[in-house]
Order: sequence, then C-alpha cells, then structure tokens
Amino acid sequence: MRKKLHIIFIIMLLSGTMSCRGQQNYTVNIDKAETSRILNELASDDMRGRNALITADIDKAASYIENEFRNIGLKPYEKNGSFYQEFDKKHKGEVHQFKNVIGLLPGKEKINEFVIFSAHYDHIGILPATGQDSIANGADDNASGVTALIQLARHYAQRGDNARTIIFVAFTGEEIGFYGSQYFSDQIDPQKVIAMFNLEMIGKQSKFGANTAYLTGFRYSDLGKIMERNLKYTHYKIYPDPYATQQLFYRSDNMPLAKKGVPAHTISTVQINKDNSYHTVADEVGLLDVENIISVARAIAIGASTVVSGQDTPSRIKANRR
Repeated sequence: MRKKLHIIFIIMLLSGTMSCRGQQNYTVNIDKAETSRILNELASDDMRGRNALITADIDKAASYIENEFRNIGLKPYEKNGSFYQEFDKKHKGEVHQFKNVIGLLPGKEKINEFVIFSAHYDHIGILPATGQDSIANGADDNASGVTALIQLARHYAQRGDNARTIIFVAFTGEEIGFYGSQYFSDQIDPQKVIAMFNLEMIGKQSKFGANTAYLTGFRYSDLGKIMERNLKYTHYKIYPDPYATQQLFYRSDNMPLAKKGVPAHTISTVQINKDNSYHTVADEVGLLDVENIISVARAIAIGASTVVSGQDTPSRIKANRR
C-alpha cells in the first residue's frame, strides 16, 4: 500500500495536481507551450525593451497584456470599462503618460476584500550596442513575472471559485521609480487589500535548487508561513529572501502597499548577487527555464489558495519597516 501511495503522489506532482493543506486536491494546470508563447512575445525584439518612457514601445506591450486579460475573461478594473489605469507624471522635467494594465475577477462571497497578483511589465529599452545587439529584452526582468501573472489569471478564471476579489496588475514604470505601483497604491483603499503577491524575475533556478523560490520581507508578516503550510504536501519550498544586504523587499512593486501596512511581498528566484545578464542586452529568453516559471506559478497558486478562498487572512505589516 505504501508503494502504491508513493506512485500516486509522484503522478500528482507531474500532472500539476498538488494537495492543499492535505485536505483536498488543488489542481493547477499550466500549459508549457502557452507559457512559452507569452514569454517569447513579451521579450521579443518587437517590444524594443519595453521602456516606460517611449510611448510606442510600452504601449505595444500594454496592448498585448490587455488582450490576454480580455481573452481570459477578466473584467476591466476601471469604472469606465478600461483595462488601463492611466496617469500623468513628471520625469526629469517632462510630463509623461503612463498606464498600468489591470483586470479583475470579482469575489463570490467577499467582493470588497482584495487579493492582488502583480508584476511590472516595463524594462530599460535600448542600450549602447554590445556586438550587434542593443535591445535589453528583459526576459527575466520581468517578462517572466508577467508571463506567470497571465497564467495565474487564466488559472483562477478557469476555477471561478474565488471568494475574495482578485486583482491582476501589470505595473509600468518600476524601472524608473515604482511609478505604476505607487499610483495604484494611492488609488486603492489599503484596508481592503488582504494580500499582495508580486512576481519578479522567476525565469532561473534559485540558489536553493529546483522547485524553490524566496519571499522578500518574509518576517514582516505571516504570509510566507501561510504559503509554507499550503505547500507542505507538495515538492515545492518557499524560503526567506537570502539576499538581506540587497534590500529586495524595498526594490520592487510590493513596496508602496507594504508601506501602507498591506502584507505585500515579492516572490523571486533570481540569484541577484551573480546574475550577469541583469539590466543588460543578454537578458533574453534563451537563458531562461520555462519549467521554472511554471513551477513558481503553480506554487503561488497553491500557496495563495487559502487567502483567495477567504480561509486565511495574513497579518499586517508595520509601516516603513526597515
């Protein structure tokens, strides 16, 4: 009997069916070909590095994400029926227009309690040429995170059983000062935000090996422990951020809402202390592991399952924690 159960467990892992809290099977099916399609489009040369200050380039990426959200069946976030949250902001003396791309799945029971999944979609655009290449494609930073965001949106839309409202946000302007996430956080009531799962650079294996990721600011709330508990009976592990001196908790789009007390954390796998392609033209799809993106997305879906269902409410973060 023990051998039979072991075989069943292995089949569950390979199929993406994992046990949540040991009480029920929580199926997460993420297609590899579809994941590769999204990643390759977002990190293609046609996107020209997705510089938030070059309207034609960043708008092309925004339109692509909007179409994905619409095709999945998300609802527009804005009251005017738009997936774009648009705003103007001055950058180095010039006023620019920016847009976050936001879709939502209304909650079935707790419609005014929000769970946010996010990733920034901008990168750094065109750089001085290295050989024949001048496009900083930003495959890991952060097409990988946006790819997982879109696949998570598809997963939850297909399930259709979220008790809390889920908001999916692709932020602009992260690379130039968290413009998109700061604007978004100023427009939403932080008391209604139960948790935020921000995805950042998940295309490469973490220092802890396969089927692992780390959570920034792990000790600041119990969100990480909730995820650990939900992942207990799977092959996946979530670790505290191992790069304390890098201050990663304060270097991504979780920060503005975390400063307002929301348990907002970033999930990442990048080995930031030795990633030679970071912010260079070398950050291309060929260096990434699509299976790593898929495994992170699956782990987040399971780790967040009891927050989305309303069973768990993570503790708040004390503002301006350092």
